[in-house]
Amino acid sequence: MEEKIVFKSLNEECGVFGVFGHHEAARLTYYGLHSLQHRGQEAAGIVVSDGKRVNGHRGPGLVSEVFNDDRIFNRLEGNSAIGHVRYATSGSSSGRNIQPFLFQFFDGSIALAHNGNLINARTLKRELEKHGAIFHSSSDTEVLVHLIRRSKEKDFLSQLKDALRQVKGGFSFLVQTQTELYGAVDPFEFRPLILGKTKNGAYILASETCALEIVGAEFIRNIRSGEIIIINKEGYRIEKYTENTSTAIAAMEYVYFSRPDSDISGVNVHSARKRCGRKLAQEAPVEHADIIIGVPNSSLSAASGYAEEIGKPYEMGLIKNQYVARTFIQPTQELREQGVRMKLSAVKSVVKDKVVVMIDDSIVRGTTSSRIVQLLKEAGAKEVHVRIASPEFKFPIFYGIDVSNSSELISANKTVEEIREYIAEDIDNIMNVDFSGMKNEETKKWWQKHLRHMDKLDISPTKEAEIRKDIIKERGKEFEDNFNKKLNSIIKAITTL
Repeated sequence: MEEKIVFKSLNEECGVFGVFGHHEAARLTYYGLHSLQHRGQEAAGIVVSDGKRVNGHRGPGLVSEVFNDDRIFNRLEGNSAIGHVRYATSGSSSGRNIQPFLFQFFDGSIALAHNGNLINARTLKRELEKHGAIFHSSSDTEVLVHLIRRSKEKDFLSQLKDALRQVKGGFSFLVQTQTELYGAVDPFEFRPLILGKTKNGAYILASETCALEIVGAEFIRNIRSGEIIIINKEGYRIEKYTENTSTAIAAMEYVYFSRPDSDISGVNVHSARKRCGRKLAQEAPVEHADIIIGVPNSSLSAASGYAEEIGKPYEMGLIKNQYVARTFIQPTQELREQGVRMKLSAVKSVVKDKVVVMIDDSIVRGTTSSRIVQLLKEAGAKEVHVRIASPEFKFPIFYGIDVSNSSELISANKTVEEIREYIAEDIDNIMNVDFSGMKNEETKKWWQKHLRHMDKLDISPTKEAEIRKDIIKERGKEFEDNFNKKLNSIIKAITTL
C-alpha cells in the first residue's frame, strides 16, 4: 500500500559535525550530533578514520537510537570523524541515503557529509551516468564524490576544489580521507559551517556554535563563502576554491532552523528572534491583550520580545512534548492524528478566558496555525490573535528547504485578510456548525471528528461527493449556500497538501 506523504511545514536542515585530533573522535562526534539533533531526526551516522582505515555506523532514527550500544564505539576507533543528522531535503528517506557516505577506492577512502541542497544535481547526475557513473543513492550528495573521482586535477585538494566549482546550491560539506578532514561552504554562505578548537588541541567543524559548547570547544571563526578548510596533523589552513562569492546567509537559519543559543555569522539567534518580536509588536500591537505566548520552540524568543515591547505578560500557553513517538510510524490515520495532538498542548489554566496573542516564527501553509488556534479555543481562550515574526513566505526556496513551488505557500496565494479568515473564521464558524439537525449519524460523526484535524484530513472525490449529498439532503438549500464556499476552500487547501 502506497503511503501518501504530506508536507506539513518547513523541515529542518541537516546537521554536520567533524573532529580531527581527538583520541575518542567518535564519542565526541556523538555528543556534537546530539546538540544538532534539531536539524534532522530521520537518521544519523558517524564515520571514523584511524589514519589507515575508515569505517562507520549509520541508521534511521535519533542519534541516541542509532548509537544505543557501547560496542558500536568500540568499533569506531580513530582520531578523526565526521557525523551527520538528516532530514531528507533531497532523495527519499531510505537507508541508502543515510549519511555520511563512505566510498572505498583502490587508492583510498572518502567519506562525505552534506548539509543543504544542490540545485543542479539532476543535470550533473545525468551527465555522469552517460559516462558510466553508477549511483548507489538518490541523494544529491553523492554527485560530489563522482565529480572528485572524474576530475583531471593531480592531487585530492585540487580535485575537490574542481568538484565544488561544478556544483550549485546552498551547502556545507565535510569530506574525510584517511589522513585529512576538509570542510567547504557554498559561494554565498547559505549554509553555515563553524570552526572551533578543544582544550587538548582537537579541531571541530560544525553547523552551529551550540555544538562547540557541548564538547568544550572554543570558537575560532566561520568558514566563509567559497572557502575550503584543510585540517591535518600540521594544523589547519583555509583557501578559496572560487572568487565568485557573496554573503547571503539564509534568513531561515535565524527565524527557524538554528538553536537559540547558536551564533550565526556572529549574530546570536535568540537575540535576532527577540528583535524580530519587538519589531512585530511595534508594527502589529494588540493593546487589549492579556497574555503573549509563543509556539514552541522556535517562536519563544520572538514572543518574549513582543511581550516586553508592549508591556504584557509572557506566558507558557503551549507546551511541546519532546518525547512523543514520531507520528509517521503510527499504524492508522486516527492514531497518527492523535500523535500530532500529543506533540502540542494548550495550558488551559493559562489561556482560559484570556485574550491571547500567539506568536509564530513563520507561516508556510497555514494549516499548523489553524490547528494551534483551535487548540487554544478548545482550552477556553476568549480571543486568539496570530502574529508572525518573519516576513511573508511567498516564493520557492531551492537551497535546501523542501518548498519547491509557490502553490505550497499560503502567502503567495492569499492576502493577509484572506489568511486571517482561513486561520480564524473557517475554524470558528465551521467548528460551531449546528450538527443537531443531522439525521445521518455517520455523516454527523465524520464532520465532528475530522473538522478538528483539518490539516490531516485525507478526502477522496467520491467521499467528498457523498458528504456534500448528505449535507444538502439533511440541511437544505440555505445551509448549502452558506457552507459551500467554506467547504470548497477547505478541501482545496487539504488536497494541495
